[in-house]
Formats: sequence, C-alpha cells, structure tokens
Amino acid sequence: MQSRTERLMSNAPGMDAIVIANSEEPVLDSTFFYLVEPSGGVFEGCYAVVRRDGSMDVLVNALEEESARTGKGDVKTFHGRDELQTHLREALSGCSRVGFNYAAASYGSVTEIRKLAGTEFEVVDARKAIADTVAVKDEREVAATREACRITSTVAKEIPDYLAEGVSEREAAVRVDMRQRELGGDKNSFDTIAAFGPNSSMPHYLPRDYRLRRGDVALFDFGTVYGRYCSDLTRTVFYGEPPAELKRAYEIVLQAQQAGLDEYHEGAQANAADLAARRVIDGSEFKGKFIHSFGHGIGMTVHQPIHVSSNSKQILHAGNIVSAEPGVYISGVGGIRIEDTVLITEDGCERLTSYPHELTIV
Repeated sequence: MQSRTERLMSNAPGMDAIVIANSEEPVLDSTFFYLVEPSGGVFEGCYAVVRRDGSMDVLVNALEEESARTGKGDVKTFHGRDELQTHLREALSGCSRVGFNYAAASYGSVTEIRKLAGTEFEVVDARKAIADTVAVKDEREVAATREACRITSTVAKEIPDYLAEGVSEREAAVRVDMRQRELGGDKNSFDTIAAFGPNSSMPHYLPRDYRLRRGDVALFDFGTVYGRYCSDLTRTVFYGEPPAELKRAYEIVLQAQQAGLDEYHEGAQANAADLAARRVIDGSEFKGKFIHSFGHGIGMTVHQPIHVSSNSKQILHAGNIVSAEPGVYISGVGGIRIEDTVLITEDGCERLTSYPHELTIV
C-alpha cells in the first residue's frame, strides 16, 4: 500500500515537490493534517514539503513541535525566519517545478516561500493532485467518518423529541449542537441549519427567532467532526398535519434520493445520480424546484471537490464519501430535503448515516 504522500505525488506528474502552507485561522489547509496526521495541534504558519519520492519534511515552530512528532514526516523545528529559510532551502534543493494548493495558499505565502527558498522554481497548481488523493478514503478515514455519522444519526433520530409549539429555530439548533458534543463530536462540520415553516424553502438558511407552529415543516441540516472527519445529514419532519403539497413533495424527494443512490457505485459517472434524481423531481408537479446539486464530496472539510451535479465530468471510485441530498423548495410554503452521508463501494454504496426516512408527523 502506498503512503498518503506517495499517492499524492503519483497524482502529481511533472512536479518535483508540493508545499502545503498552513496559514492562519480561518484558512488552515486540511491537506496539512491529512498528510502529517498529528494527534493534535493547530500548526499556524507551518509547512509540509512532499518530494517526488514521497518523503516529507514537516517544518514547524517550537509551539507545535511536540504535536508534530505524534504524526508522520521528518519534523524540523524553526525558531525564527533564518532557521525556516535553511529548512526550506534544504527541502526544495534541486526542485524546478513546485506545486501549491491554489485553493488554500495565499499569494503572499507562495511569494514568501519562493523568496526564502532562494530558487526561481516554477509555481504549479496542485489542486487536482490534492483533490484526487484525498477523495479516496483509507480505512482509518472511513472509521472516523463512520463515528461522526453515528453521532449525527443519533441526534437525527431524537429530533422529533426536540419539537414543541413555540420553540425557536435558534433554540432547536443549539439543542442539536449540544447533543452532538455530548455524544462525542469535536465540533460542528458547519453551522447548523434549523428552518421552520416557510423559512425551509431557503437551502442555506441560518436559524432565527421564528417559533414553531402547528402545520410547519421543520428542516434540520447538520453534522459533526470526529477525528477531523465530517458528517453531513438533513432530516425533515412535520409538526402537526402539513399542507398536502408538502407531504407530496416529501414522497417525491424520498423517491429521488433512492433513484440517485441506485447510481452510486465504483466507476459510475458522477452526474448519473444527479440526473436520476432530477428526472424524478422534474417528472412531478415540482419541476424546477430542485435548485442545487445531488451531492458533494465529504472528508476533513464538509465540502470536498467531488461534484455530483448534472454537468460533472468526474468518475466515482470506491472509497469516495459523498452526500446524497435532493430537495424541493417552494417559496412562501416550505422546503423538503433528505440527506445522507454515503460511502461508494465496489458494487454499490453504503449509507453511513441512519435515521427514519419515512414521512414523520410529530
């Protein structure tokens, strides 16, 4: 089995090295933690330099030295700019084409590294090499994601118990967040969405002071992080008898999710799941109401660059972890979304999240 650094460089033809520059909050590069695998630490202003043969120097300040030594790579500590310069020059000696993560590295950090390295190497975009590497999860990554999903699924099953007339969206969201933490989650994957009534027609709504009323839909989209890996789940329930239109929308979205899941397997075109789900929704009275893609990659960040959309050109591979989240959104009435975190396997897929998917009226 290749190491993570070896897999990265096998996906980076023509590059002599890749530098992962871990900047400052909130733009920390999860690739650093993926490659180094430390047990803790923040590593602001630290660097991982991976060379063609898969060897890696981990350049850290004294604050992070002990944490760095719990992970992978040859740890080299610097106490100031001069020592950092020495380590970078050694690490990049003889390199003429050096990759950077254009999605995370700032122009300033790339310029500074070139200056410190003292060589005029060509700067290369390493985004695709990084994306292709982190997209296929190993056993440790799957295990961490599975635990994150277990925590989130437990909370999803409890959601009907959180609902009562007059509870606010903010209050319900806080309850979800606290329970995930109580069950062992490290932090949220993203800001929890709790959207009641007509507010649920906005896919990226943030909780406000709206209070739950009889007949409202209650949509919750949330996830936790465990061992640096994310879960992502949406559960939609009804508080009291909802409008017939929303009950029908729920059944259509449930059918659409299954149609998409049927297209998830090794070697599948990534757009197939989106197109299958879209055919179900657009073949109903809710044509045009599915306004986002069917899914996205999930890993150390809740959105990784696997695009399960109708225009995606990507291919799915066993070990990919993706969402499955069709929805129908009716302005002024409400929205329905059903979402799971899913592992792609050789012969199909496995839902890592688990909660009652049938229409639920509280």
